[in-house]
Amino acid sequence: MRMEQSETQSGQEEISGNASGNGGPEQWQAEGAPFIDVELLTPNSYSRPQISIEQVNYIAIHYTANPGSTAISNRNYFENLATTQDNKVSSHFVIGLEGEVVQCIPTSEISYATNSRNVDTISIECCHPDETGQFNTATYDSAVKLTAWLCTRFGLTSDQVIRHYDVTGKDCPKYYVENPDAWIQMKSDIAAQIQTDYALQGK
Repeated sequence: MRMEQSETQSGQEEISGNASGNGGPEQWQAEGAPFIDVELLTPNSYSRPQISIEQVNYIAIHYTANPGSTAISNRNYFENLATTQDNKVSSHFVIGLEGEVVQCIPTSEISYATNSRNVDTISIECCHPDETGQFNTATYDSAVKLTAWLCTRFGLTSDQVIRHYDVTGKDCPKYYVENPDAWIQMKSDIAAQIQTDYALQGK
């Protein structure tokens, strides 16, 4: 897969690749971010409509609702929607059970993940080992790092990190809806990581 960095309309660096998303993954890492395997979806109306995001205002956290599944299997489900046409759903990133991060859609385009907030939100799907929906340590740590990095990249604060639940009332991410204290802690960890990232950048 060819990978390059271009400029978004907001002037931020963008990760992009060839339109097909085929071939072996490219690994990419910015300071403060986890490694990202760029496996972009084939443009299609069911999971990658190639509609531009004019401005990023939120980062949304989701859970896959598919216990034990991997990041790449969820990415491939999105890819196969171009053929099956079963649903319109996708996410910018999927974080796996070993903390691996797969990027499915450039951050300059919408994903079908957060309903009315699709137009201004980057979405992150997180894998989970069991029905509780709680992220394991590797997934959690990568989610905190990726979310904080995206916040610094787009000039957001932890107050602009939301759950799917906060938009639609859907029980997603399940554990962090049913356990509000765990969500408060996750946002606190993201806020601390944002400060660390800014310190690394000398800001």
